[in-house]
Amino acid sequence: MRAALPWAVAAGVLAVLGLVAWTVLGTGLFGVREVRVEGADLVTPVQVHDAVGVPDGVPLAQVDLAAAARRVGSLPAVERATVSRDWPGTLVVRVTERTPVAAVPQGEVFVLIDRSGTAFRTVDRRPADLPQVTVARPAVDDPGTRAALEVLVALTPRLRAELVDVNVAGLARISLRLRGERTVIWGDASRGTDKARVATALLDEKTDRIDVSAPDVVTFR
Repeated sequence: MRAALPWAVAAGVLAVLGLVAWTVLGTGLFGVREVRVEGADLVTPVQVHDAVGVPDGVPLAQVDLAAAARRVGSLPAVERATVSRDWPGTLVVRVTERTPVAAVPQGEVFVLIDRSGTAFRTVDRRPADLPQVTVARPAVDDPGTRAALEVLVALTPRLRAELVDVNVAGLARISLRLRGERTVIWGDASRGTDKARVATALLDEKTDRIDVSAPDVVTFR
Protein backbone atom coordinates (compact mmCIF):
# COMPACT_ATOMS: atom_id res chain seq x y z
CA MET A 1 0.00 0.00 0.00
CA ARG A 2 2.81 2.38 0.94
CA ALA A 3 4.55 1.66 -2.36
CA ALA A 4 1.37 2.38 -4.33
CA LEU A 5 0.53 5.61 -2.45
CA PRO A 6 2.83 7.96 -4.44
CA TRP A 7 1.43 6.59 -7.70
CA ALA A 8 -2.10 7.08 -6.46
CA VAL A 9 -1.35 10.67 -5.45
CA ALA A 10 0.27 11.37 -8.82
CA ALA A 11 -2.69 9.88 -10.63
CA GLY A 12 -5.05 11.99 -8.56
CA VAL A 13 -3.10 15.18 -9.32
CA LEU A 14 -3.10 14.36 -13.02
CA ALA A 15 -6.82 13.70 -12.92
CA VAL A 16 -7.46 17.06 -11.23
CA LEU A 17 -5.23 18.86 -13.74
CA GLY A 18 -6.98 17.10 -16.59
CA LEU A 19 -10.36 18.11 -15.21
CA VAL A 20 -9.22 21.75 -14.86
CA ALA A 21 -7.79 21.77 -18.39
CA TRP A 22 -10.96 20.26 -19.78
CA THR A 23 -13.08 22.79 -17.91
CA VAL A 24 -11.01 25.75 -19.14
CA LEU A 25 -10.32 24.59 -22.68
CA GLY A 26 -13.18 22.33 -23.58
CA THR A 27 -16.30 23.74 -21.99
CA GLY A 28 -18.18 27.00 -21.99
CA LEU A 29 -17.79 27.52 -18.26
CA PHE A 30 -14.95 29.95 -18.96
CA GLY A 31 -16.31 30.96 -22.35
CA VAL A 32 -16.43 34.45 -23.85
CA ARG A 33 -19.35 36.34 -22.37
CA GLU A 34 -18.33 39.93 -23.09
CA VAL A 35 -16.10 41.98 -25.39
CA ARG A 36 -15.04 45.15 -23.57
CA VAL A 37 -13.80 47.95 -25.82
CA GLU A 38 -11.47 50.69 -24.56
CA GLY A 39 -10.24 53.79 -26.38
CA ALA A 40 -12.75 53.73 -29.24
CA ASP A 41 -14.44 56.87 -30.46
CA LEU A 42 -14.46 56.78 -34.25
CA VAL A 43 -15.40 53.10 -34.29
CA THR A 44 -18.37 51.70 -32.40
CA PRO A 45 -18.30 48.79 -29.94
CA VAL A 46 -20.46 46.83 -32.40
CA GLN A 47 -17.89 47.31 -35.17
CA VAL A 48 -15.09 46.19 -32.86
CA HIS A 49 -17.09 43.19 -31.63
CA ASP A 50 -17.78 42.11 -35.20
CA ALA A 51 -14.11 42.56 -36.14
CA VAL A 52 -12.94 40.46 -33.19
CA GLY A 53 -14.89 37.60 -34.77
CA VAL A 54 -15.11 35.41 -31.66
CA PRO A 55 -18.56 33.90 -31.01
CA ASP A 56 -20.00 34.01 -27.51
CA GLY A 57 -19.27 30.88 -25.51
CA VAL A 58 -15.95 30.03 -27.17
CA PRO A 59 -13.51 29.01 -24.39
CA LEU A 60 -11.57 32.11 -23.45
CA ALA A 61 -8.29 30.19 -23.34
CA GLN A 62 -8.70 29.12 -26.98
CA VAL A 63 -9.02 32.63 -28.41
CA ASP A 64 -6.13 33.62 -30.69
CA LEU A 65 -5.47 37.06 -29.25
CA ALA A 66 -2.99 38.14 -31.93
CA ALA A 67 -5.35 37.19 -34.75
CA ALA A 68 -8.24 39.03 -33.08
CA ALA A 69 -6.06 42.14 -32.69
CA ARG A 70 -5.10 42.01 -36.37
CA ARG A 71 -8.76 41.87 -37.38
CA VAL A 72 -9.59 44.90 -35.24
CA GLY A 73 -6.52 46.68 -36.60
CA SER A 74 -7.87 46.25 -40.12
CA LEU A 75 -10.70 48.70 -39.40
CA PRO A 76 -9.87 51.90 -41.33
CA ALA A 77 -9.97 54.21 -38.30
CA VAL A 78 -7.83 51.95 -36.09
CA GLU A 79 -4.07 52.47 -36.04
CA ARG A 80 -3.38 49.53 -33.73
CA ALA A 81 -5.20 47.29 -31.27
CA THR A 82 -4.40 44.81 -28.52
CA VAL A 83 -6.63 42.04 -27.18
CA SER A 84 -6.26 40.42 -23.76
CA ARG A 85 -8.21 38.08 -21.48
CA ASP A 86 -9.98 39.14 -18.32
CA TRP A 87 -11.14 35.98 -16.56
CA PRO A 88 -13.56 34.40 -16.29
CA GLY A 89 -15.23 35.44 -19.54
CA THR A 90 -14.19 38.81 -20.97
CA LEU A 91 -12.06 39.83 -23.95
CA VAL A 92 -10.59 43.33 -23.51
CA VAL A 93 -9.89 45.21 -26.74
CA ARG A 94 -7.75 48.34 -26.40
CA VAL A 95 -7.92 50.52 -29.48
CA THR A 96 -5.63 53.34 -30.63
CA GLU A 97 -7.38 55.29 -33.34
CA ARG A 98 -5.79 57.24 -36.16
CA THR A 99 -5.21 60.96 -35.68
CA PRO A 100 -6.09 63.14 -38.68
CA VAL A 101 -3.44 65.61 -39.88
CA ALA A 102 -5.14 66.92 -43.03
CA ALA A 103 -8.40 66.92 -44.96
CA VAL A 104 -8.43 66.09 -48.68
CA PRO A 105 -11.34 67.36 -50.81
CA GLN A 106 -12.95 64.59 -52.85
CA GLY A 107 -15.94 65.97 -54.71
CA GLU A 108 -18.41 67.35 -52.19
CA VAL A 109 -16.84 65.61 -49.17
CA PHE A 110 -13.49 65.54 -47.39
CA VAL A 111 -11.35 62.50 -46.66
CA LEU A 112 -9.28 62.64 -43.48
CA ILE A 113 -5.74 61.26 -43.61
CA ASP A 114 -3.29 60.47 -40.82
CA ARG A 115 0.48 61.00 -40.73
CA SER A 116 1.07 57.86 -42.80
CA GLY A 117 -1.26 59.04 -45.55
CA THR A 118 -3.95 56.50 -44.67
CA ALA A 119 -7.42 57.72 -45.64
CA PHE A 120 -9.71 56.55 -42.86
CA ARG A 121 -12.76 58.77 -42.57
CA THR A 122 -15.08 60.83 -44.76
CA VAL A 123 -16.78 63.98 -43.48
CA ASP A 124 -19.09 66.56 -45.05
CA ARG A 125 -17.02 69.57 -43.98
CA ARG A 126 -13.35 70.21 -43.42
CA PRO A 127 -12.63 70.37 -39.68
CA ALA A 128 -11.56 73.88 -38.78
CA ASP A 129 -8.37 72.69 -37.06
CA LEU A 130 -7.09 70.72 -40.06
CA PRO A 131 -5.25 72.07 -43.11
CA GLN A 132 -6.50 71.13 -46.54
CA VAL A 133 -4.32 68.99 -48.79
CA THR A 134 -5.25 68.86 -52.46
CA VAL A 135 -4.06 65.66 -54.15
CA ALA A 136 -5.67 63.50 -56.78
CA ARG A 137 -5.72 60.25 -54.81
CA PRO A 138 -5.03 60.27 -51.06
CA ALA A 139 -3.32 57.01 -50.13
CA VAL A 140 -0.31 55.61 -48.30
CA ASP A 141 1.37 54.63 -51.57
CA ASP A 142 0.56 57.86 -53.42
CA PRO A 143 3.70 59.99 -54.05
CA GLY A 144 1.66 63.20 -54.02
CA THR A 145 0.20 62.39 -50.62
CA ARG A 146 3.64 61.60 -49.21
CA ALA A 147 5.02 64.87 -50.62
CA ALA A 148 2.21 66.89 -49.05
CA LEU A 149 2.83 65.26 -45.67
CA GLU A 150 6.55 66.06 -45.91
CA VAL A 151 5.67 69.70 -46.51
CA LEU A 152 3.31 69.77 -43.51
CA VAL A 153 6.02 68.36 -41.24
CA ALA A 154 8.51 71.02 -42.40
CA LEU A 155 6.29 74.04 -41.75
CA THR A 156 7.14 76.48 -38.98
CA PRO A 157 4.42 77.22 -36.41
CA ARG A 158 3.77 80.61 -38.00
CA LEU A 159 3.42 79.16 -41.51
CA ARG A 160 1.12 76.46 -40.20
CA ALA A 161 -1.04 79.09 -38.52
CA GLU A 162 -1.38 80.90 -41.87
CA LEU A 163 -1.88 77.77 -43.97
CA VAL A 164 -5.13 77.11 -45.79
CA ASP A 165 -4.14 74.51 -48.37
CA VAL A 166 -1.20 72.45 -49.64
CA ASN A 167 -1.78 71.93 -53.35
CA VAL A 168 0.15 69.15 -55.08
CA ALA A 169 -0.37 69.75 -58.81
CA GLY A 170 2.72 67.60 -59.43
CA LEU A 171 5.71 66.36 -57.46
CA ALA A 172 7.67 69.47 -58.50
CA ARG A 173 4.64 71.78 -58.49
CA ILE A 174 3.65 72.10 -54.85
CA SER A 175 2.25 75.37 -53.58
CA LEU A 176 0.83 76.69 -50.32
CA ARG A 177 -2.24 78.85 -50.14
CA LEU A 178 -2.16 81.12 -47.11
CA ARG A 179 -4.70 83.39 -45.48
CA GLY A 180 -5.16 86.69 -47.23
CA GLU A 181 -5.00 85.08 -50.68
CA ARG A 182 -1.23 84.74 -50.53
CA THR A 183 0.64 81.93 -52.28
CA VAL A 184 3.98 80.27 -51.57
CA ILE A 185 5.50 78.45 -54.53
CA TRP A 186 7.17 75.47 -52.88
CA GLY A 187 8.39 73.43 -55.84
CA ASP A 188 9.17 69.87 -54.79
CA ALA A 189 9.23 68.47 -51.25
CA SER A 190 13.01 68.65 -50.85
CA ARG A 191 14.76 71.12 -48.51
CA GLY A 192 11.54 71.67 -46.63
CA THR A 193 13.18 73.14 -43.54
CA ASP A 194 15.08 75.75 -45.58
CA LYS A 195 11.98 76.66 -47.60
CA ALA A 196 9.84 77.01 -44.49
CA ARG A 197 12.44 79.22 -42.79
CA VAL A 198 12.76 81.55 -45.78
CA ALA A 199 9.00 81.73 -46.40
CA THR A 200 8.38 82.56 -42.74
CA ALA A 201 10.94 85.37 -42.85
CA LEU A 202 9.07 86.94 -45.78
CA LEU A 203 5.57 86.77 -44.34
CA ASP A 204 5.75 90.38 -43.16
CA GLU A 205 6.55 91.63 -46.66
CA LYS A 206 3.71 93.17 -48.62
CA THR A 207 3.56 90.50 -51.27
CA ASP A 208 0.99 88.02 -52.45
CA ARG A 209 3.42 85.52 -54.03
CA ILE A 210 6.59 84.09 -52.53
CA ASP A 211 8.70 81.63 -54.51
CA VAL A 212 10.94 79.44 -52.34
CA SER A 213 11.27 76.57 -54.82
CA ALA A 214 14.98 77.41 -54.88
CA PRO A 215 15.44 78.66 -51.29
CA ASP A 216 18.88 80.12 -51.98
CA VAL A 217 17.44 82.43 -54.66
CA VAL A 218 14.06 83.66 -53.45
CA THR A 219 11.69 85.80 -55.46
CA PHE A 220 8.50 87.53 -54.41
CA ARG A 221 6.07 90.09 -55.72
